[in-house]
Amino acid sequence: MNKYTERQIEIIEAATERIDRFGIQNFTIKNLAGDIGLSEPALYRHFGGKNEILVGLLDYFSAEMKNRLSNIISTGNNSVSDELRAIFKSQLQTFSEKPAIVSVIFAEGIFHFNEELSGKVSEIMKMMSDVVKSNIKKGQDAGEYAGLINSSTLATIIIGGMRMTVLKWKLTGHKSNLVKDGSAIVEGVLKMIEK
Repeated sequence: MNKYTERQIEIIEAATERIDRFGIQNFTIKNLAGDIGLSEPALYRHFGGKNEILVGLLDYFSAEMKNRLSNIISTGNNSVSDELRAIFKSQLQTFSEKPAIVSVIFAEGIFHFNEELSGKVSEIMKMMSDVVKSNIKKGQDAGEYAGLINSSTLATIIIGGMRMTVLKWKLTGHKSNLVKDGSAIVEGVLKMIEK
């Protein structure tokens, strides 16, 4: 993460905490500066504004996600279906531990007209889609998954089901067990596609 200074990472983490506690709508530079004991001008020396901090938060999450998913895939010890389970379990556990990330990723309506922020969210979604498509294609090529539906369509179905599960969890104030509910989606899909 050497793209950001230690102070910038501290600001990003404080922003994540603020969003987690009060929602993205209540995320302001003034509130954030107060949270970490900086003046607003001092905070502006590290980031140009709220959107820059959100871009940093998404960058930070994206790099962490890429490393985490790469580690799962590179182990090579799992069956293709176990790898798919591990991919989603890892993602869902991360969301459970850091619900503010979900608030930012799912707030696309708030920054719909900010190309940089919507682009970062698109990159994260594409990364997940590519990982899932690759897993499905690998499973189909190995004969572990049925090939009736192409990998791109299956990835969209799985990720769409996950997105709905995460949104439901978010809207109910994180009261459900996200990992358990998301795992049920993966198991359901695997029952339909495993040979």
